[in-house]
Amino acid sequence: QGYLVESGGGLVQPGGSLRLSCEADGSISTITTMGWYRQRPGKQREMVALIASGASGGGTNYADSVKDRFTISRDNAKNTVVLQMNSLKPEDTAVYYCAADSVHWGITDITPSRYGYWGQGTRVTVSS
Repeated sequence: QGYLVESGGGLVQPGGSLRLSCEADGSISTITTMGWYRQRPGKQREMVALIASGASGGGTNYADSVKDRFTISRDNAKNTVVLQMNSLKPEDTAVYYCAADSVHWGITDITPSRYGYWGQGTRVTVSS
């Protein structure tokens, strides 16, 4: 079936940094767009950052709230995607989920339902 494994969450003070990593297992034959979503307490899951595959020309899409603070990158050879989070704020506190699409291309559709693969989630807490 295929699965994603995340790592890197934790507790950090405001202004600090964290790096989230996600690896897709080798049974997923085609991975198009990968991304990170988050779910804050009492809120719906929301897009944080997406990155297209190199085959579709690359490209990234960020939520306005994280632009200039977060950076998404991927290594297609290793089936990994990384989210570097800098200048973290208390409002970034959430469970972060890695997602991978194997059917649809592009980074403009941010609907969570497009993704066939999700990680188990990793908690990020930003607090002093």
